[in-house]
Amino acid sequence: MPHEPRIITLFSGGMDSATALFLCLEEYGREKVLALSFRYPSKHNAHELRAARNILKYLGPRAPAHRIIDMTSCFEGSKSHLLRGGGEIPEGHYAADTMKLTVVPGRNLIFLSVAAALAESLGAEKICIAAHHGDSHIYPDCRQPFLRAADEAIALSAEGRVRLAAPFAGMGKNEIAVQGKRLGVPFALTRSCYKNQQRPCGKCGTCTERREALAAIGIVE
Repeated sequence: MPHEPRIITLFSGGMDSATALFLCLEEYGREKVLALSFRYPSKHNAHELRAARNILKYLGPRAPAHRIIDMTSCFEGSKSHLLRGGGEIPEGHYAADTMKLTVVPGRNLIFLSVAAALAESLGAEKICIAAHHGDSHIYPDCRQPFLRAADEAIALSAEGRVRLAAPFAGMGKNEIAVQGKRLGVPFALTRSCYKNQQRPCGKCGTCTERREALAAIGIVE
């Protein structure tokens, strides 16, 4: 772990968080970035963490420090189709009546609270989250009002020493894909599928959104 990271970026292993990581590396350099992942009981978490490790392996000497925090117990009793034991993952395009089933109550609030405590302890000045506008109609904790409130709460908690950065808050998935292509993100190593299976299903909402965004920049999976 770097002695004094300047920014902690939430890094799930998906295409959005991978693009955010590469953006942080471009701005701060590997020695000042800490990639933070969480172990929690989502159906796809093990696959995401494997993708995160593969991306860091791909980066080789350019890879930042990586930390995985186990948050499994925090979600005991939570109800969501995204979590193990929940209902089936919906397929097709993102639609409020189906994809809202995958909302995990308080997930980003919990993750950001942990990241904020870690940032203050390590002397980091920022936390980066890859929440984007395309998710905002489904997930309340991806909306700009939440992100602004989280930034203010983090700043108040840390007496202004830590702030929240959400560089994709006003962007759609296609725009993130464009950014990722510019930054050289290895999209083939990222994991977007919500289902617990070795190969992405290609049918769930996040697989569908990913496929369309990558197709828009000329990448066919």
